[in-house]
Amino acid sequence: MKKIFLLVDFIGNMGWRYIMFRVIYALKVKIGILKWYYPTTPFQNNTMSLADWRKSALPFFIECKEVLPKYKISEEARITLNNEYQSYLKGELTFFNARKLNIGLDYDWLTNPYNGIKYDSTTFWANIPDLDPIKGDIKYVWEKSRFSFLYMLIRYDYHFDSDQSEMVFNNIEDWINKNQPNCGPNYKCSQEISLRVLNWIYALYYYKNSKILTETLFFKILNSIELQIKHVETNIDFSRIAVRNNHALTETLTLYLVGLLFPKFADSSRWKAIGKKYFEQEVEYQIYEDGTFLQFSHNYHRVAVQLFTWAQLLAKKNNETWSEKVLDRFTKSFQLLQANQDIKTGYLPNYGANDGALFFKLNSADYRNFYPQLNALNYSLNNQTITNNLDWVEDIFWYGATTIQEQTKVTSNSCISKFEKGGFYVLRNTNGFTAVRCGSHKDRPQQADNLTMDIWYEGKNLIRDNGSYMYNTDPALLNYFTGTASHSTVMLGKHNQMQKGGRFIWYYWSQALGANTSETSSDLIFEGKIQAFAQIKEGIVHSRKIMMHKLLPQWDIEDKVDYSKIKNKRTNLHARQLWHIHPDFFKDGFEISSVNEYGHSLNYVTIDVWHSSFYGVKEQSKCLVFENEAGYFYTTIKRNNINGN
Repeated sequence: MKKIFLLVDFIGNMGWRYIMFRVIYALKVKIGILKWYYPTTPFQNNTMSLADWRKSALPFFIECKEVLPKYKISEEARITLNNEYQSYLKGELTFFNARKLNIGLDYDWLTNPYNGIKYDSTTFWANIPDLDPIKGDIKYVWEKSRFSFLYMLIRYDYHFDSDQSEMVFNNIEDWINKNQPNCGPNYKCSQEISLRVLNWIYALYYYKNSKILTETLFFKILNSIELQIKHVETNIDFSRIAVRNNHALTETLTLYLVGLLFPKFADSSRWKAIGKKYFEQEVEYQIYEDGTFLQFSHNYHRVAVQLFTWAQLLAKKNNETWSEKVLDRFTKSFQLLQANQDIKTGYLPNYGANDGALFFKLNSADYRNFYPQLNALNYSLNNQTITNNLDWVEDIFWYGATTIQEQTKVTSNSCISKFEKGGFYVLRNTNGFTAVRCGSHKDRPQQADNLTMDIWYEGKNLIRDNGSYMYNTDPALLNYFTGTASHSTVMLGKHNQMQKGGRFIWYYWSQALGANTSETSSDLIFEGKIQAFAQIKEGIVHSRKIMMHKLLPQWDIEDKVDYSKIKNKRTNLHARQLWHIHPDFFKDGFEISSVNEYGHSLNYVTIDVWHSSFYGVKEQSKCLVFENEAGYFYTTIKRNNINGN
């Protein structure tokens, strides 16, 4: 009976269209029908000569390396770039913008460098499982095949006046030679295919006049691009129906851009038309009216922002436009992400799933710093940036900008920002900000994190989100990082706010019951209420009130969990208030205290937990836990010793 209830809940959440598509798709894979649509032999179609393309290539961000204007980065950025390049020459590659692994100079594109296990290059792509406990996380195989590392080589070429065209084209040709069409792990994901093609296209334009780019090589690359985009189009309904997140944005945009930039491909006119149509539909669906992204993840929202930057600037270059709704959605996206940004570091809360994605890294800034991508987004919309820092505006140089017009910076005065459709609220004073989520879910949630809050003070993330670590890891770690335990909110016993299903599935989605903000002479105030823990009993309500002092480093948080409807009072489901703290929390002079419903002090216990700022990397951290059977906590976080001694 319980399984029936879960199935009903799942169907209600995901809808019959999704269910039927997944069932039919799985049948096509199982009985082999899907193979009919994907040729496994090289594509041969000489659509244009290299000479013709060099003369008539459609406008891109840049024309070629030879005519780029001069642009200087800081000495610090040069050192960072040079170190990255020297590491690459030793066979090291940075995975997920976090961790270097030595994959060697003759990497075969098929081996998981995390565990050394190699995929079969002749296996039809649809027969390769997403999650294989033996082969491990497939994202490790995809990382180099995404070809984002080309931007490091191109930037080194430019800033150090060192021709890298041979290395770039050798990598591209080697990939084509070692990856049989529509077979092996690198054809498994259409988003990865799309990114690879976009990054190849950037390299083609930059090295347009290189002697290394011969007629034969150009022909080979274009044929591979055309074959890969045929794959993307054939499988586009999977991302638009079964996945419907940043994958669909990437794939639909790539269809449009390839159709736009290579009009002599046989299917270009169709790719351009459906790509534009589908991209606009996906943007309007995936980004809510207030700028919230349906994946409830700041990093995935940045992915969408980077894609739109390509879309907007290349459309402008080619005298095309996007719908007013698309422009408005990304204007609101800019406002939401900027509101959640720490002014000092450029960081945002490590909120939601974070797989280390940064598709087009055109700078030497820290991965967690959103300034480069928000600068580029604002430039694409308004021809302005939010900072003139040379290392944080380098992106717009690579997108074709010749001048920089700086916009007014983010205000540091006390203010409240709210994005009610998605449930994001930000309280900001002169020293930092507090971010809290109180949202309803009409789209699939990724983490059980409603009413979680972040506190940022003078550039430090005092109360923080513990990240997502890895998608293919042991069940205990997966449950911890996606579950409520890794967030600064309230749990009942060891129960998540929702019931975990397989992979990215949750049952009994939590929902907001209302939220509002207000202001007094001394405080900025948030009040919100959610319905959660429905897998235990329907009707359980958690309300949270946050009072952030405008001038002092002090926060008062009142939590109430009403679970009186649970009939058996001896369930042992004590409410547990969790606070995930920065390692310097106490060293910087901060303290935390809490009282129960009678005003009696509650003692916290300190537990060892995991924190992950980057995909695939975890480190020990501390969590402070208050417990109260009545479900009431009045907690004060403040800095008593300003000197931190």
